[in-house]
Amino acid sequence: MNNLTSVKAFWLSFLISGAAVPLGSISAIAQVQDSSTPEVALEASAVPAATADAAQAAASIEMPQLAETNSADTNSAVDRTLPQTDAATVDRTLPQTDTDAAWVNRAATAPQITQAIRQLPPQELEIANTPESQNVAEASKIADISSDSSTAEDLSIQEDAAQVTSVSQLSDVRPTDWAFQALQSLVERYGCIAGYPDGTFRGNRAMTRYEFAAGLNACLDQITKQISGSTGNLVSREDLASLQRLQEEFAAELATLRGRVDALEARTAELEANQFSTTTKLNAFAWFNLTGAFAGERVRVEATNAKAAPLDRVAGRDPVTNRPIVQKVDDDPEITFSQLVWLTLTTSFTGKDELITQLAVGNGNSPANQYTSPGLFNTFGTPFLDQTAGVNPNEVILRELSYRFPVSNSLQVVIGPRINFYRYFDNNNFNFFVDGASSFNSNNSPLLSATRRGAGALVLWDISRRLKLRLGYLGESTEFLPTSVFNSASNPSQGLFGGTNTSTAELTFSPSDRANLRFLYSRSNIQQIGGLIGSPNGKPINGLADDGFGGRLGNATANTFSFNFDWSVSRRFGLFGRYGYAETNIFPKTNRPDGKIETQSYQLGFALPDFLKKGAQFTLSFLVPFDITGGRRFLVSGGGNGGKQYEIEATYYLPITDHISIVPAFYAIGNANNFDNNPTIFVGNLRTQFSF
Repeated sequence: MNNLTSVKAFWLSFLISGAAVPLGSISAIAQVQDSSTPEVALEASAVPAATADAAQAAASIEMPQLAETNSADTNSAVDRTLPQTDAATVDRTLPQTDTDAAWVNRAATAPQITQAIRQLPPQELEIANTPESQNVAEASKIADISSDSSTAEDLSIQEDAAQVTSVSQLSDVRPTDWAFQALQSLVERYGCIAGYPDGTFRGNRAMTRYEFAAGLNACLDQITKQISGSTGNLVSREDLASLQRLQEEFAAELATLRGRVDALEARTAELEANQFSTTTKLNAFAWFNLTGAFAGERVRVEATNAKAAPLDRVAGRDPVTNRPIVQKVDDDPEITFSQLVWLTLTTSFTGKDELITQLAVGNGNSPANQYTSPGLFNTFGTPFLDQTAGVNPNEVILRELSYRFPVSNSLQVVIGPRINFYRYFDNNNFNFFVDGASSFNSNNSPLLSATRRGAGALVLWDISRRLKLRLGYLGESTEFLPTSVFNSASNPSQGLFGGTNTSTAELTFSPSDRANLRFLYSRSNIQQIGGLIGSPNGKPINGLADDGFGGRLGNATANTFSFNFDWSVSRRFGLFGRYGYAETNIFPKTNRPDGKIETQSYQLGFALPDFLKKGAQFTLSFLVPFDITGGRRFLVSGGGNGGKQYEIEATYYLPITDHISIVPAFYAIGNANNFDNNPTIFVGNLRTQFSF
C-alpha cells in the first residue's frame, strides 16, 4: 500500500472505530442512615460498585497511574428504610448507558479510575422499607458512568483490551468491507488497533474528536516505539509527515484530555488522603428540639404519687374499691430545648454485605410526659426525636449492631446482638419520622413490639417485585432499658429464648409502584417486672396490668395482628393508615384465674408531598393509640375510666438545604390516659434537623 493510501486508511479506520471513552468525575459521598420510627432506620441508599462490563471499550493513553481508592456504600431509605425506619433505606444508582466503542490498545498500562458516587439529598432517604445491598467500589475496577453528552467529561479507560495481531481475528470484519485494507494496515503493520473481548470490531459505531485524539495518540506511541527500536524502514517519511499534521490538528484535544486526567488524579489523591475508611462510611443526624405542652386544667393520671417525676410514678389500687388510684397533675410543664444525635457507621467487606454500628446520645424529656400515667411515658403527645438515647441523659449508647449479608439475589439474612426491629418491619412511606408524621404513636403501631431492639436473626425474602416476606426472632436487648432489670437476651438466667422475645412475620404486597399493603403477625413472650406486665417492655399493653386485685403476675404471652398501607394517589397527594388488634394473656401468681386483655389501635391520615416547596411534605393524621376492648379490669394503669384517647397530629417538613431542614409539628391529645373527662392537651414542637 503506498504512503497516501496508508494515511487515508489510518484516517478512515479511526472514523469508523467508535472508541468511546467516558471519563467521569468523582463526587462527594452522602448517605443517610436512619434508625427507627418509634425507632426508624435511616439509611441512605447504597451506590453499587461499578463494573467494567458496561464500559466495553476505551482508548489506552499513557498517563500516570491513579491513586487507588475504595468507597464504601444506604431509601435507608433510611433503612426505608430511610424507608425502613426504625425504618428505611433508599438506594439510588447513577444512570448508565451502553457506550460501545472499538478498542485501541497500547503496551503501556492504562490507568484505573475509581467509582464515582453521587451525593443524595437527605429528603431522599432510605428509609426504604426494603434494605438494598450496598456495594463497595474496588480500586482495581474501572468506573462505568456514562451520559448522553460527548465530552471529555465522559471518558472512561479500559485496560483489558483483547490484543489483536491479525484482522482475521475480528469476526465482524470481512475482506469485502470497504475499510478492510485500512484495518489490516493498522492491526498488522502498526499494531495499534484491538477488538472487543467478544472478538468483534463494531466498525459502524460513531466517535467523538476526543475519542479520535485518544486513538491517534495510541498509534503515535506505537510508531514511536517502532522508530526507536530500529526495526527497519517500517514508517515512511510521508506517513510521518501526515501523522505530524494530524497530531498538530488535535493538539488541543490531547492537551485537554491530559489535563482532565491530571485533575482527576489530583482529586482521587485528595479523596484517598482524607477518606474516613476504605470500608466504612460515617453518616449522622443531629436534631434540636424546642417543645412545649399545656392543658389549661389539671390532668388525671392513675398513680399513687402524681407529683413525682413521670418515670418514678407508681400505680396502685384503692384497698376499699379495688379501683386504680387516680390523682391529678397540678401544673403545666415548662418549654424545653433538647438535642438528639445518631452516628451511624456502615461497613461493607464484600460490597454486598452491611455491618451497621449506630451510636446515639440525647437529653430530651418531652413536656407532654408530665401528663402520663405509669407505663405511658413516651407514648402520646411526644415527638419521637424529643428523647434521651439511653437510660440517662447525655450518655453515649450503642443503639444498633447488626450484620446483613446475601444468601442469593432475592434472599438476605440479618444477625446481630442488637437489631433494630423497625428498620425491617411496620414501615410506611408517610409515617417516616424524618419527613412524615413524627410522634411515637404515629411512627409505628403502638401495639408493636415487645422488643424494639433485640438479639437474634431475620430473613428478608423478596419473592417478586410485588411481594416481599420478612421473618424474624428477637430477644430483648434495648438500649433505653437498664440491663440490671431488662435486656434478657444477654442475661444468663434468661437468655435468648427464656426472657422477653418476639417472633414476627410480615408480608408486603405492592399492587403498583404507588401503593403498599403490609400484613404483620407478632408473637411475644413478655417477662414480668415486679409482678406487673406492661410498658416499657410489655407491648401490646400501654400501661400496667396485675391480676385485677393488686396481685402479682407471671410472664405473659401476646398475639398481635397489624395492617398498614400507604398510597400515593398522585404526585402531590397520598393516603396512609394502620389498624392493629392484640390480645395479651396474663397468668396470675395468686389464686385468681388467668385472664386476657384485648386492645386495638388505628390511624388514618393524608400527606401532601412538595407542599409549597419541592421536597417539602405536610402530613395530617387522626389516631387512637390504645383502645381497650376487653379485660380493662386487669389494668392498674392505662385503662382510665373507659374513655378513648385520640390524637390529631400535623407535621410540616421543610428542607432549607440538602443538609438542613426545619420541621414544625402540632399535636392535640383528647381523653388523655383514657379518661373522657380529662382536658385536651396541646403540644407544639419545632425541630431543626441536620444530616451529614
